[in-house]
Amino acid sequence: MNQNTILPGADTGRDDCFSRESILEEDFCLEECLAAAEAGDPGAQGVLGDCYQYGWFVKKDYAAAVAWYEKAAKQGNAAAQRSLGWCWSKGRGVGPSEKKAIFWYTKAAEGGDADAQHNLGVDYDYGRGVKEDKAQALIWYRKAAEQGHEWSQYNLGVFYERGYGGLEQDWQKAAEWYAKSAAQGFPDAQHNLGNCYYRGQGVEQSFEKAVKWYREAAGQGNSWAMSQLGVCYENGQGVEQDLSRAVAFYREGAQKGNATAQHNLAGCYYYGTGVEQDYKNAFTWYEKAAKQGYAYAQYMLGLCYEEAKGVEHDQHSAVVWYKRAAEQGYDYAEYALGLCYDQGTGVEQDSAQAAQWYERAAVHGDASAQCNLACCYKDGEGVAQDYRKAAEWFRKAAEQGEPNAQNNLGWCYEKGKGVEQSDTLAAEWCKKAAEQGNSQAQYNLAIYYERGTGVEQDLTQAAKWYEKAAEQGHAPAQYEAACCYDSGSGVAQDGAKALEWFRKAAQQGHRDAQFRLGFCYKNGEHAEQDYAQAVLWYRKAAEQGHMSAQNDLGFLYKKGYGVEQDSAQAAVWYAKAAAQGHMQAQLNLGIAYITGNGVAQDDRKAALWFAKAAVQGSVTAQYNLGLCYETGRGVEPDVYAATEWYEKAAEQGDAKAQAALERLEEYWEDEP
Repeated sequence: MNQNTILPGADTGRDDCFSRESILEEDFCLEECLAAAEAGDPGAQGVLGDCYQYGWFVKKDYAAAVAWYEKAAKQGNAAAQRSLGWCWSKGRGVGPSEKKAIFWYTKAAEGGDADAQHNLGVDYDYGRGVKEDKAQALIWYRKAAEQGHEWSQYNLGVFYERGYGGLEQDWQKAAEWYAKSAAQGFPDAQHNLGNCYYRGQGVEQSFEKAVKWYREAAGQGNSWAMSQLGVCYENGQGVEQDLSRAVAFYREGAQKGNATAQHNLAGCYYYGTGVEQDYKNAFTWYEKAAKQGYAYAQYMLGLCYEEAKGVEHDQHSAVVWYKRAAEQGYDYAEYALGLCYDQGTGVEQDSAQAAQWYERAAVHGDASAQCNLACCYKDGEGVAQDYRKAAEWFRKAAEQGEPNAQNNLGWCYEKGKGVEQSDTLAAEWCKKAAEQGNSQAQYNLAIYYERGTGVEQDLTQAAKWYEKAAEQGHAPAQYEAACCYDSGSGVAQDGAKALEWFRKAAQQGHRDAQFRLGFCYKNGEHAEQDYAQAVLWYRKAAEQGHMSAQNDLGFLYKKGYGVEQDSAQAAVWYAKAAAQGHMQAQLNLGIAYITGNGVAQDDRKAALWFAKAAVQGSVTAQYNLGLCYETGRGVEPDVYAATEWYEKAAEQGDAKAQAALERLEEYWEDEP
């Protein structure tokens, strides 16, 4: 939670309190004062003006006050000149006119009146009646401060803290001036001096001294100090940690309208810190702070709308508040707004807008935004594709420890995208992400170890990282871990674990795992043979286009294993696999056409599918194609082509093909 420096402004400007030391004494006599004033005594005229201004001994009458101030002011009475300036500024008995206020303040200030010097400083500070001029404001603040004027001492401290008016930032001098003002009991200075001790800026850090000054300011009703006392009690800084007291101070400041205190109190309710978790109360206080323009609260209010915390889900309202915070430069909100545009949540999807907001947050140092911006450049979404910029932003985020960026930077090095290709650096960055628990990086690192890419090949390490990613629910890693246990690669062979990981991956829709699980049930491998389960898992994989699963499902339909026998369905699945180039399915489909089993008998189509399978090396298809050419089924009879295909099958050890060749030898011998 945040501590804030109070800046010059309404809290330090002019109000109705411009009086010097009390003009009233116990033996004060209004008649004597009036007589002296009428006799031309400027001091008495000024005092009489005060009587009419404040209603001392006479009925309050601003016009009469102005009349007497003017008489004294024209005689050079600085206090009266300052009071007359105040009347012109506030429109009390005259005016209002900031220019005339400036005129009289200047005369009083030049005459050495500290209050006038301070007021003139405020006018130059904020451009009231004159052009804003921080350097002039500094001059007048300093003159008043050196006379012990506590408000100007405070403002001078702010100028040193912020480097205003041409000053170099100087925390030590800021703290010195805050201390002078604080010692006179000025609460805003007490708060800011507390901040100096809290942060160790301009003074040696001391939470105890910070608490002391925060208490002084809070005791005078300073809401900023109340909020900061809450921070100290929440964190146990300078006091023993006491969450209930933290909440009490936040509440006191919040009820006074302090936006920081409102935000902090909301946070207590949101996270259940010192109070029972209560999202509705959190929402209420975030909203109060947000409506005052407090960026952090605006972001959290957006989050409440997005996550339905204390209010009904309303993504449009979430975007509204994210945008208000983002426009103030709050990086979390910039990133959140980028996500909304990226995903089209609460706004129309707009990749260009997403990239713009990601970039704003990225420039502010938000690692997640840097990573997402890099992805925009990598994929050319919302910006022109630029691998060099992608790598630069991945690196910035990766160096902050962002695991997705580290993994992606590894990808850049692996592929040589935007950087010089380096398997070693690819593995190094991937490992950094993997060690942080990034499942995709763990999976990638396992592949590096399995292949010896950028690291020495190590199947044990490969199996280890596959399993780490698998344990996080990474489906491809679950499949690979299953394969490791199935084959005993890098781990002791363990059929039960292989089956377990195949199942986990299959349940997430991993089609290779679904196929392998079906295979296990079909063949009774690592599990009791169960054709119904085999059909179930083969079908899931087949419907995702897994051609081996399609072929095997066709086989189960043909045989009626685990499903009612259906040659037509068998042919349907064979055809799907065959169309993808599955050799066995092409053979099976050829047999279906040659026999008319499940499809209309068609020798031409049979020969076509036998040819496709034969070219891929199917010995049975080679023999069958040879037979087609020998007998002229589906093709023109061609003893030469028949011989060629019989020879290919025979070379693979097919006895029937060898016999066919021997039969054809007689043909060649009889040929004239």
